[in-house]
Amino acid sequence: MYEQISHALLNEILDELKPEIRRQNLRHFYTRLGANFYAIHSLFHHLYGNRDDFKPQMVKLVEVMASRYIERNSELEQRDIERQKNHNWFLSQELVGMAVYADGFAGNLEGVCQHTAYFQELGINMVHIMPMMVCPEGRSDGGYAVSDFRNIDPRIGSLEDLATLTADLRRRDILLALDVVVNHTSNEHPWAQRAQQGDTTYQEYFYTFPNRDIPDMFEESMPEVFPHTAPQNFTWDETMQRWVMTVFNNYQWDLNYSNPSVFIEMIDIILFWANQGADIVRLDAVAFLWKKIGTSCQNEHEAHLILQLMKDCCQVPAPGLLFIAEAIVAPTEIIRYFGEDAIIAKECEIAYNATFMALLWDSVATHNAKLLNQGIRSLPNKLDRATWLNYIRCHDDIGFGFDDRDISACGYNPYEHRQFLINYFSGAHQNSIARGQPFGFNPKTGDARISGSLASLIGLERALELNDEKMIDIAITRILLMHGMILSFGGIPLLYYGDEIGTLNDCTYLEDERKANDNRWMHRPRIDWEKAARRQQPGTVEQRIFFALKKMIAIRKTIPAFADFNNRELISVDNPHLFVFLRTHPLQSDASVLVVANFDAKPQHLNMNNLGQRRVFKYGTARDLHSGAAPAIFKDELVISPYRFYWLADGRPEIRF
Repeated sequence: MYEQISHALLNEILDELKPEIRRQNLRHFYTRLGANFYAIHSLFHHLYGNRDDFKPQMVKLVEVMASRYIERNSELEQRDIERQKNHNWFLSQELVGMAVYADGFAGNLEGVCQHTAYFQELGINMVHIMPMMVCPEGRSDGGYAVSDFRNIDPRIGSLEDLATLTADLRRRDILLALDVVVNHTSNEHPWAQRAQQGDTTYQEYFYTFPNRDIPDMFEESMPEVFPHTAPQNFTWDETMQRWVMTVFNNYQWDLNYSNPSVFIEMIDIILFWANQGADIVRLDAVAFLWKKIGTSCQNEHEAHLILQLMKDCCQVPAPGLLFIAEAIVAPTEIIRYFGEDAIIAKECEIAYNATFMALLWDSVATHNAKLLNQGIRSLPNKLDRATWLNYIRCHDDIGFGFDDRDISACGYNPYEHRQFLINYFSGAHQNSIARGQPFGFNPKTGDARISGSLASLIGLERALELNDEKMIDIAITRILLMHGMILSFGGIPLLYYGDEIGTLNDCTYLEDERKANDNRWMHRPRIDWEKAARRQQPGTVEQRIFFALKKMIAIRKTIPAFADFNNRELISVDNPHLFVFLRTHPLQSDASVLVVANFDAKPQHLNMNNLGQRRVFKYGTARDLHSGAAPAIFKDELVISPYRFYWLADGRPEIRF
């Protein structure tokens, strides 16, 4: 499509805008709209150009974008301008995040506001508040079954409470990330209720069918997300007398993005939350946005076009807003959510590094880094101006979706190895010290994922049960090893609330019939602030973990090589227990850092001569930036203690705390 055509259409659209929009001062809006409109028009035409209402829908889209720009306050607009000038701002090593449920962290938004100093104390400067929009009680899927996209659940707070919190976070230079559930709604959402009442306009917001003919065709190739609790992908709605697509749960209706009205509604919602102060929006379940018969209905090309269009549209009124892609898919698929056939990110700037997370847990169970090294080699390079969100735990389960070829390359049988991991982390293996539980068991394949908190999965819960000081020491050391990896790998490290004080599994969810059948609630804790206060008491588990993480975070922020500019090199070594990589900085050649981690229960050694030119320090001058001490080296053999890691550089003064 020629650019002249799109610009001619743009002129027509601007003439047709509502008078109250045309009267506004929209200088920055028009500049960015003109720059982005060719891409917006091309994508919108590709997705919806065969519809008779194409032009009216385009007018509506521009009106939504303009209206949200007009509502954006001057402080947010100034922040947009600053971020346009410093467009790599989110690649900095100074960013460290934490994900929290507002009610679990501090009761409600008001409580979160009372504890913002806690984030600063630890060194957190990006807070991701898990979904808090209105959901039906008992059928919320942890906040992901939304019945009102523009209001906060009264049990968590109000928009006024959020405004107070965002103002406090801005004063403390802490970024705010919020969720928008883009793939589905609750069946109690007004759109679904109108569809149930027979309104065909809103039935077209979803995938609904009068009989099983089309659903059965979909089912032939669609996998089940929750085979144990929510088998099949369609649910019969008695009120509507139609089948409706419900990929996740029978009360979550999938939105139909082949309808442009759905896309425009979601743009409006994303920009609404951007105007509430969100710096980053986490787009949930993006892999599922486009459905096509004969496919898995995941990772379709059109899903990427939708995300590109979302990004282009949101850049016009809110160019400082970032997107996180929540797509827990294979490594070759996840990389596409930065943008297909692109050099810089053109879909989502940030994506969850689920591959790295799962590989770290594999190394915990096997005490070696074979699959970790193999899997990272298979992880494609990300785009420029894109970054990973590196995490150990989150609100969700742990899946072991490694590539079978990588597992086989390490000498394992893929099926048997996954069964070993499931047994290990659920405590069924004879050598296991983990206290997790299987989640989402699929009787057809024998596959399952794992629920559990970091501390319980790593062995701290059992160590405390036995009151075994040595086991407690080992568990804490392993917790720090895991964090040492996500803080240095490249990307934004995202801690999960409670992990910083060694929070164990919370099994009180079993007392709530609304949660009892979903064991993921065991790792969605309510913070015990009396326990958290023990972080100030020397020698306690809470103090040892919190202080160590605080120190690691502070040191990370001083290391330019930990900024994310595709500046990581994985180094192959002969020792299978070691994970070794080099971090460099494109502008500071003398600021390289060698990261070495030992996942075994025994000391391991690394011949430094094997590093060649990657050796970042002269003989006798090596210093571990993490501990501030010189590492143990004997005749060029670097010795790494059990479950320890080094951030090695040429001699540098110790950072004191």
